[in-house]
Amino acid sequence: MRVEGVYISSVGVFLPRRVSAEDAVADGLYDEEVYKASGLTGTHVSDGIPALDMAVTAARQALERSGLDAEDIESHVHSGVYYQGPDGSYPPAYVLRELGVGQVPSLHIRQGCNGMLAAMEVAVGQMTGAAEVETALLTTAQNFATPLIDRWRGFGDSYILADGAAAAVLSSEDGFAEVRSVNSGTLPELEAWHRGDESLLPPQDGAGERLAVAERAARFNEREMSLAETVERIGAFDLDIVHRSLVDAGLNASDIARVIPINQDGRMIEFSVMAPLGLPMSRSSWDYGRSVGHVGAADLVISLDHLVRTGELAPGDHVLLLSQGPGWISSAGVVTIKEVPAW
Repeated sequence: MRVEGVYISSVGVFLPRRVSAEDAVADGLYDEEVYKASGLTGTHVSDGIPALDMAVTAARQALERSGLDAEDIESHVHSGVYYQGPDGSYPPAYVLRELGVGQVPSLHIRQGCNGMLAAMEVAVGQMTGAAEVETALLTTAQNFATPLIDRWRGFGDSYILADGAAAAVLSSEDGFAEVRSVNSGTLPELEAWHRGDESLLPPQDGAGERLAVAERAARFNEREMSLAETVERIGAFDLDIVHRSLVDAGLNASDIARVIPINQDGRMIEFSVMAPLGLPMSRSSWDYGRSVGHVGAADLVISLDHLVRTGELAPGDHVLLLSQGPGWISSAGVVTIKEVPAW
C-alpha cells in the first residue's frame, strides 16, 4: 500500500530497570551457551508497573514531544502481546481516560509482536480514507513479569522478553518522518505453530496457564512441518511483504539506510532479512536492540527513537520497519526521515 500525506509527528518510549543477561546467567535464569551464541545482552523488567500504565507514560511523552494536547487526538489504536487487564475490560479506554482524551474511536489490536505496524496500517486507512482523521495515537505495552512466563527461555533461544511501552503520534500535516508505504499479510498454514494442539475451548480448570510458546512450536515442527520447511516458508513470505513495501515506496533495498526489525538473535536477522536484501548487519538496529530485549510490538518504535536521538538517522534517510506475529502474520513499512526533531 503506497501512502501519501501521513507523517510520524513524534514517538514516546518507557523502559523500566535493565537486567543484564550476564547477571541472569549467574542467577541460573539464562543458559550461558545461549547467551554467548545469541549475542543478546539484556532486557528490561517491570517492578509492579502494569502494561497499561507504561503505555500511558509513553503516550504522554509522545504527546509532549508533538506539542499536541490530549484533545487533539482523533483516533487511538492500542496493541499488546500479553496481559493488558482483566478479561472483559477494554484496555484502550483505560489509556484514553488516563490521558484525558475525549470520546474518540479506539481499537484494540491483537496481533502480538506485529501490533504496532498493524496499528499504523489501520491508522493510515483512517487518515487517508472516509474517516479523514488528522491525528492518531498508537500505543503498545507489555508486562511479562509473571510466574506463568519464563522471559529468558519461554519463547525459545532467539528472544529474551522485555517489559516496556512505546507510542507514536501520526499526523496528516507534518512530522519528523513521512510514512511511504505499509503492507501486511497472513500465512494461515502456520497458525498452529504458536497454538500447538491446545483446545480452543475456554479453560476448564480455572487455573492460570503457563505460556510456553517454544514448546508449542516444537510440537508443531515434530508433528506437522519440519523446522527447516517452516523457516523457509516464513522467509519467503516475509521477504514478499518487504519487497511490496519497497516497491510501493519507489525504492530499492540499496536505498535503505537502516532496517529496524524486532529484537532477536542477530543470526536470525542476518539470515532472514539482511542477507536476502544484500545489506550488512551494520545497517540494522540490532547493535542497539540486542541490549533492550524483545518488548513485543514496541521494539520498532523503541529502536527508531534511539536512532533518531543519537543522530544515527539523518534527513533523507529511508528506514525499513519489519515485524511478525503468531498466525503467521508479517508487516513491513517504509518511512523517510524529514528532519531531526527538537527532542
